[in-house]
Amino acid sequence: MNHILSYSLYIFFGIIPSILWLQYYLRKDVKPEPKLMIIKVFFYGALFTIPAIFLEIAAFEGIKWLGFSSPLLFILNIFLGVALVEEFLKFLVVKTKVLNNPEFDEPIDAMIYMIIAALGFAASENILTLISAGNQSLVVGGLLFPLNSAFFGEIFEISLLRFLGATFLHALSSATIGFFIGLSFFEKEKRNKLILIGLTLAVLLHGFYNFSIMKIGGNLKLLIPFVLLIISAILISFGFKHLRKMAEVRKISN
Repeated sequence: MNHILSYSLYIFFGIIPSILWLQYYLRKDVKPEPKLMIIKVFFYGALFTIPAIFLEIAAFEGIKWLGFSSPLLFILNIFLGVALVEEFLKFLVVKTKVLNNPEFDEPIDAMIYMIIAALGFAASENILTLISAGNQSLVVGGLLFPLNSAFFGEIFEISLLRFLGATFLHALSSATIGFFIGLSFFEKEKRNKLILIGLTLAVLLHGFYNFSIMKIGGNLKLLIPFVLLIISAILISFGFKHLRKMAEVRKISN
């Protein structure tokens, strides 16, 4: 019974940060997307954490084979082994499941669907993080999934931190790619170039965030990720407005 209840809590507290951000960003869409499409893209985003794990392991081994110094290897792992793999896979969900779908009919949809895929990915990542943290705490406590106040407090704290940090980061970095896909509605001949720019910026944001929380000490350990997220959130907000305005201008001119 403890097993079932514990895993139920991991799933609930792992998914809830994504659901809260999803509710927020879906309100940005004046023309709501079909619920079935939202669920499908969210599910595939979550599912793509599985290949991400294996690709990241393979990337780490490949980067290690290059024989660079430890600091450089760490940077390559952060930016290429993690950020690039995860941002590309989230983009791949939208490319394969959305871009050729009739429901994908507005520039702003690109940002919405990239965020949905990212939040699905983040939900799975959150669940795995909670399970890992739970198992570590059990070794220390010498108990098997203890359902006490400390246990509840730990998973709530991790869930809250990931709501404010990693889950939000996934949404913002993928929204960056979505913005450039949206721009390609107006410049179809530049679609590949625009997507490459968006993917590069998303990888840089994701990589710098991870680097700051893992390598920078003192007050900057919290300040830099906070500033990165706030600035990115503001830019994404402007991105939504810009695509909406461009679409309105296009409708008027036509």
